[in-house]
Amino acid sequence: GRRTQLLKGLPATSTVEENSAAGVSVYDFNVTVSPSASGGVAILPTIVNSNPLTEAFDIESKGGLEFRVITTGNPVLDYETMPKSFDLQIFVEDTAGRTDLNVLTIQVTDKNEHPVFRGNMAIQAVTIYVLEGTPPERIYQVDAADPENAKLKYSLLPATAPFSIRESGAIFSTKEFDYERDPHCYFLNITVTDPDGLKLTKTVNINIININDESPYFTKKQRIYRIPEEQSPGTLVANITAKDPDDEGSLSRLFYSILSYDRRFSINPATGVLQVTGRIDRDALPLRLHPNISLIVRVEDGPSSGRASEMEITIIIDDVNDNPPECNPSAFRKEANENTTPGTFLVDLRNYCKDIDVDPSNNQFSFTGLSGFGSNNFALESTVSGRLVMTGSVDLENPANQGVEVYTLTVRVQDIAHPNYSSKYPFYISFDNIIHIYIRIKPVNEFFPVFSNLSYVFSVSEITKVGSSIGRVHAIDKDWPPNVITYSIVAGAGTRDYTNIFWISPTKGDVRILARLDYETTQKHIFTVQASDQEKSTTASVTVNVLEVNDEEPVCSPSFYSLQIPVSLAVGTNINGFRIECQDRDSDPRSFRYIINEGNENSHFVFSPSAGSNTSHLILASRFDYERGLDTNWIYSLRIHITDDNLVSARDKTAHLIKTGTVTLSIRVIPNPTTATTTTPGFTVVRKRENLYSPSAWYVPFVITLGGLLLLGLLGYLGLLLLRRVRARCPPAGRARGATPINTPEKKKLKKEVVVTMTKLNTVFDGEARDPVTGRMYEFNTRSGARRWKKSNEPLQPVLAMQVTSSATDKSGQGTDGAEAPSKKEPSEKRKELTAATKPAAKPSAGQSETPGQAGLRLQKKKEESED
Repeated sequence: GRRTQLLKGLPATSTVEENSAAGVSVYDFNVTVSPSASGGVAILPTIVNSNPLTEAFDIESKGGLEFRVITTGNPVLDYETMPKSFDLQIFVEDTAGRTDLNVLTIQVTDKNEHPVFRGNMAIQAVTIYVLEGTPPERIYQVDAADPENAKLKYSLLPATAPFSIRESGAIFSTKEFDYERDPHCYFLNITVTDPDGLKLTKTVNINIININDESPYFTKKQRIYRIPEEQSPGTLVANITAKDPDDEGSLSRLFYSILSYDRRFSINPATGVLQVTGRIDRDALPLRLHPNISLIVRVEDGPSSGRASEMEITIIIDDVNDNPPECNPSAFRKEANENTTPGTFLVDLRNYCKDIDVDPSNNQFSFTGLSGFGSNNFALESTVSGRLVMTGSVDLENPANQGVEVYTLTVRVQDIAHPNYSSKYPFYISFDNIIHIYIRIKPVNEFFPVFSNLSYVFSVSEITKVGSSIGRVHAIDKDWPPNVITYSIVAGAGTRDYTNIFWISPTKGDVRILARLDYETTQKHIFTVQASDQEKSTTASVTVNVLEVNDEEPVCSPSFYSLQIPVSLAVGTNINGFRIECQDRDSDPRSFRYIINEGNENSHFVFSPSAGSNTSHLILASRFDYERGLDTNWIYSLRIHITDDNLVSARDKTAHLIKTGTVTLSIRVIPNPTTATTTTPGFTVVRKRENLYSPSAWYVPFVITLGGLLLLGLLGYLGLLLLRRVRARCPPAGRARGATPINTPEKKKLKKEVVVTMTKLNTVFDGEARDPVTGRMYEFNTRSGARRWKKSNEPLQPVLAMQVTSSATDKSGQGTDGAEAPSKKEPSEKRKELTAATKPAAKPSAGQSETPGQAGLRLQKKKEESED
């Protein structure tokens, strides 16, 4: 903590040259310790900070208390890119605790560095390709830089090379190169020098690229050749040769072709040999008028996009007599409509038959011998003209011609003069040709399709399945051959809800329904069908009468409802004023019958009226009897079926379609409560008194009785022991007073009944309903709206508490036989907090006894008033 001068020679300023290697000494200094520091230096001189921050310097010991600052080489000092001055804070402490902190300022000095190439020349040898024929231009840009940003000078060797370099480093060619005359490669030494004479040299390779700049030329000057006609394929006509100056000194690769394509000649693309490849007929056009054939032969030095030369040659064809009369084609196919009138011209055979000999005496011919099936319907005007005309009727609907669609005729054509084929045939031959003529009679669509009926009527039940066939339409066509008739619906097959509710088979005319028919919506459908043979069409009307069927189910409101009734409700009462109202689109309101199909145990419930009306009320038909065990169910799930057959006689019910609607009711019977329900925010306390006995739990009174007897026996035994002890120590008067509790009958009256009170600290769920989405039953609190899913094994809340009353002392008429059924259905695993207490029974007002039914009604009324 004590500051003293320990660093000798500091503060100070020193210099170091840029690019110095690691370990270069920058500055030397000494450390002087105080006389009391016998141990010397505790903390060696250390660079504790630098400005700017750097790791380029470090301190090393020279021995003893001498030290020096050196470079680390990481990073290497660079005058051009790094700070030019660094302030190093050096700290030292001796063993006596004295410290010193001083600053050494190091200034970086500049050093002239060699210039450097950048870009491709810095990392690899550069090769430049120059196309021959390219005019003088810039071919490359040398990129170099001086670390000191000095201006550089560029030079190029050898100086005799046809290249130059500018001050900017751009290399230019100074001439247009010719690959065939100039060297193919140049090596240039590019040197860059800074003002102090430091230089750097790199080699640049320049390759001259040969291009195809010379056209080949033909070496043979002959242009005219002669051959006779009808030469066989492969006959040599000429040998075309050429050379390419670009290929001097090497084997030329030339490609020969004929520009003006002629199937009669071909040229070998590699050798230039021209030969015959097809028939050459002197008597055929165009050789008939011009017997000379001109071909343009092309030679190229590449298969595509190369240089080429062209030469026109002329081939003169010499004529020979070799042609008989010919018809092209030799088979004619003509069409005539079936309604063509006699005398109609069909074909002129002379237009297709030729004798192309050049000599007119050899090109005359005649037509004879018309024959074939049905030839009586046709004729030739003359043997010279060759005109074929129709002379009879060919109507396909005519019974005489029915089924005849094609007539096959033959005509003979032959020379008039004697032919002489001495060039090809060594003996006399007479030629003639047979011409085949096929006359196809083309059917004409002359008749409209005709429906078998002008209109169709179909009667269909409204419950007919979608896709069912309801009838068929049929049409015929008198044309031959019969036309294919296509059926379609063109109008009126839709409703407001469906674009099309009918479909017709395009080929069979079968009519089907696409949507369910509904008599209550539409009783009759009329639409138009069309029969078409693709050209002509006709229509017919189709009427579909929808037959009424009892297919609508009665729909009742409400379809589901939950009710609560007191156990003492009077017989004949309309339960909670409940009624259902039903509708049926296809039935009279008097046709409904109401039947409770499920859940009506002991027939406690009926509907009134049970039939003949579209409304009916739910009536209690008989009292509940839980005391004698006749009734055990406290929740009734009634399933009511509403049928629409009330007006149907018993005889017709077997054939009549009957529809049934369904209504589901949940009725909860509320026992007679004896205490009011107390509701507090957040939880509900329910107190009920019930007799715990039930017929199925016979062991309960047995256990209680047995336990009571054992307890009384124990108490009696203890009392007897006490009495003996008192008599042994007290006078007789005291003994008389001690015996009073045992002999006094009034003490038993104080234990008239035992009440077990259950307090359930949960919300009371006093209503239930069915979830419309899942169909599951849930319970709800009518005050808070809290809900929970109803468990299948527990009755509807509020959960009834249990009351245990001794039948031997009960004077209100509610014995063990009057125990209510829910006591035996109470789940044993429910969490309950039971508190046993003994208190007198509630007394009826005005000296009158209150029956359980009256108490239940009073509680129900108070509950409804509190809810309102």
